[in-house]
Amino acid sequence: MKKILITGAGSYIGTSFEEYMKQWSEKYQVDTLDMIGDSWMKYDFSGYDSVYHVAGIAHSDNGKISKEKAKQYYEVNTKLTIRTAMRAKKAGVKQFIFMSSAIVYGDSAPIGHKRMITKDTPVSPANCYGDSKVRAEKGLRRLEDENFKVVILRPPMIYGKGSKGNYPLMSKLAQKLPVFPYVDNCRSMLYIENLMGFVRLMIENEERGTFWPQNAEYSNTSELVRMIGKAHGKRIVLLRGCTIPLKIVGLGTGLVDKAFGNLAYDQSLSNYKEEYRNCSLKESIRRTERG
Repeated sequence: MKKILITGAGSYIGTSFEEYMKQWSEKYQVDTLDMIGDSWMKYDFSGYDSVYHVAGIAHSDNGKISKEKAKQYYEVNTKLTIRTAMRAKKAGVKQFIFMSSAIVYGDSAPIGHKRMITKDTPVSPANCYGDSKVRAEKGLRRLEDENFKVVILRPPMIYGKGSKGNYPLMSKLAQKLPVFPYVDNCRSMLYIENLMGFVRLMIENEERGTFWPQNAEYSNTSELVRMIGKAHGKRIVLLRGCTIPLKIVGLGTGLVDKAFGNLAYDQSLSNYKEEYRNCSLKESIRRTERG
């Protein structure tokens, strides 16, 4: 039986993984550790095969942030991650899995500009949130050796029932609006169950390295909203000819490019020797909206 410790209690990803792994209760023991405060430092990490580190401050800021908030990003996303990995390594843990993010590559490309990330695309964080993830990655790589494997995951937007962030906002709009602007954009997304399947394979196969899991299909924001509406029995009309007006609106706010911009991984980055993308985009929307 493999023993897994989730460091970060109460997070959407952590609780989802714990629930997901119950279907193999005879193969995996999964425990969760609260990382708030310093009490976690007294916890005995010995005996665990893998630590899945999900503790962190999510990016929820638009525009300039305070020095205090910037400090929190580095304290939690960088320093806490490295301290946890050091403690895990000292205790003899064999593998450390870190939830990084596609944000390490910077912001979405503006409307009308394609952006496809490949294996040759360098990291280029646009804010302290992205930079805090990059620094954590670098610190973890320095700790890695033949006895301590590090897995770095750089997923795109994660969604599913109970998720936070941009997806719930799109869902609310889809349930209220009869019409929605059509924009030809391309985005990578990752359904929570597909992510959970990928993490399980990382543990089962005792992997190391950097990985870019994503859905097998790209998403288009407008079509996504229409699909969500359909899941609720609503027909949404997509209005064409909105690209230029949205570009103008986008000059005053970054929210437009965040919603309609382009940010996608080349699918070759996300292929793995075993299939983890067992839920299609259409089915994932149905499950998220209707359970």
